[in-house]
Amino acid sequence: MAVESLRFQTIEALKNSSKGQLKYYKDWAEKGEDPLAGCNVSPSLSPQSEIILKRLSSRVSRQNLSLPSPTRDASPAQSEASLGFHAVPQSLESPASPCTPPPPSSSTGNDTSVRIGFYDKNNAPEPNVDFSPVPASSPPPTISLLSPKATQMAGFIRMCEENQRAQAKAQLNLRQELQVRMMAAVASRESEQLKRYEELMELKQRQEHQSMMDMIEKETQESLGRQEKLKEEQQKRIKILNLRMREAEQQRLREAELERQRQADGRERLRTLNAIQEEVLQLNQLLEPATSTQTAPTTDHASYITRGNQLCSQVSEVVRATVGGDFPSMEDMSVVERALQEMRSLVRALQEEKAQAEERRKKEQMEEEERRKQAEMQAQQEAQKKSAALSKAKAKKQGLQTNDASNQCTKKLRMELQKAATIPVSQISSTSGSKLREVFDKLDKLLSGRPLVSGGRSISVSQHPQALNYVSYKLAEKFVKQGEEEVASHHEAAFPIAVVASGIWELHPKVGELFLAHLHKKCPYSVPYYPAMKEGTLLEDYQRKLGYRVDAAGVEAQDSFLKRMSGMIRLYAAIIQLRWPHGNKQVPHPHSLNHAWRWLAQMLNMEPLAEVTATLLFDFLEVCGYALMNQYQGQFWKLLFLLKEDYFPRIEAITSTDQMGAVIRLKQFLEDSLRSKRILPPKGHLDPGFWRS
Repeated sequence: MAVESLRFQTIEALKNSSKGQLKYYKDWAEKGEDPLAGCNVSPSLSPQSEIILKRLSSRVSRQNLSLPSPTRDASPAQSEASLGFHAVPQSLESPASPCTPPPPSSSTGNDTSVRIGFYDKNNAPEPNVDFSPVPASSPPPTISLLSPKATQMAGFIRMCEENQRAQAKAQLNLRQELQVRMMAAVASRESEQLKRYEELMELKQRQEHQSMMDMIEKETQESLGRQEKLKEEQQKRIKILNLRMREAEQQRLREAELERQRQADGRERLRTLNAIQEEVLQLNQLLEPATSTQTAPTTDHASYITRGNQLCSQVSEVVRATVGGDFPSMEDMSVVERALQEMRSLVRALQEEKAQAEERRKKEQMEEEERRKQAEMQAQQEAQKKSAALSKAKAKKQGLQTNDASNQCTKKLRMELQKAATIPVSQISSTSGSKLREVFDKLDKLLSGRPLVSGGRSISVSQHPQALNYVSYKLAEKFVKQGEEEVASHHEAAFPIAVVASGIWELHPKVGELFLAHLHKKCPYSVPYYPAMKEGTLLEDYQRKLGYRVDAAGVEAQDSFLKRMSGMIRLYAAIIQLRWPHGNKQVPHPHSLNHAWRWLAQMLNMEPLAEVTATLLFDFLEVCGYALMNQYQGQFWKLLFLLKEDYFPRIEAITSTDQMGAVIRLKQFLEDSLRSKRILPPKGHLDPGFWRS
């Protein structure tokens, strides 16, 4: 037990020694110190170890100790067992181990001491302790501790040192691991911070890039806006420039049009001036025969001649002023027009005087005849009878005895016959073929002498010998009047009227002859024929011959005149090409297409009239051109080509600017027809399906 207590005391002393209380400091590595440097120091015993050695010496003295011999006793095992120590292994005594204690050295006197590397600092006085190692030049004598306990103690000490070294190393490793983990954590934090910093820098770069892009986009938008504004301003300037150019072009065109109009007006005035001069000269010639029949012209007749010559001279002066290429002015035209009106007044007054003189002459003749009348009464009556018979025969031959028939019919019968003939014609329309058939049957029944119910009573041409002539006359007159009024207003109405008239003409040729007579009288251009003004003819009579309506209000307007002529020509052109579909196909057409060819040929052989010729040619070709094309084909195209190339320029030459409507329509028709080599059917043409309605 005492040994055990000594052992623990030794361990406690070593633990409380300076090396046993060794501490680890963080700044060792920075200062370059080695925390294990104390292990290399030679161990030494403290002063208190002497007490321990004295106690041990009493037990060891009984044993044989060989102090100078380095070798042990022959029975080392027995010695070690008696002392209680274990032999230290050779590996622990190796000089390579830094903690192996060196061999003990002898102290002064006969006391033996062992140097151990650790001691208790609390019990030993430190200033008097020598910790320096023994010099190698005088090695101390080796003390062999054969006690097992001492050996065990040395092993415990050695194990304690190893434990301390392992703990220190474990703590150092742990500290290093903590340091590594701390460094890793710091590095991780720094890495994360670096990543956040990089992300922040990338965000800033993106924000800067985005702001830069926004700024560029804004500048681009502003630039585009400025470009759009510039484009708009440019377009406005272009529009203004174009507008100014158009205005300038329009101004130029207006000036050119005004100049052309002025030239055209000048040429028209010049043509009018020439026409007026021609008419004035003709009227002046009419003054000469009126005075030349007298042996000695009276003072009034001489004044007429003198004034007529003055008016001719006045007109000639105006004409001579235009010889140099100048056009007559409006004042000149007013002068010559006044001269023309005055010349007409002179001719009219002279004709009235001539008529009065003729009337006086007739009165004188009548008085002379009355004196001879009583003596020659019987011969005169016979002569009158013969004359009446001859006149009746002549009227019957020419188809002009209708007036006599009208006078012979009673007034009531005439009214009934007229209504029976004209009312069905007024009912002609293009609504259905059955209605046209009813109208045709009524007219055919009336002309055939069969009874016809009209106005609630039966009537027939057999009631009077002249009734048939009267009905034929009135029916032909009504057909012409329909063309003059109905067809003139509605061009499509020409075909239903024409097909009924053609069917009646085919069955009753007398009606067709009377139709032509009425048509030629009201529209001489249907012949074609341009009446000339004969000597001694009044102007009103001449205008009636031309087809104008003349009444107390004056002469018919030109537009109304052309409209009536157009309607009658259209009706005539439709009759030429149409036949009654229910008639005899073996009988030829009473007035076939060869009359249309003859009419066109005669028109092209006559001098054109301003506005009249162009109107009639256009109306005739528009209605009858399709039928002529199908009938004559190549010859018809040659005729149209001749009309366009030769005759049409002559029409343009005599037409003024305010009369160009009909000329333009004719020109367009000719150009379209010759270009396409085709003429469309006229508007209102009756197709085969119409007769099934």
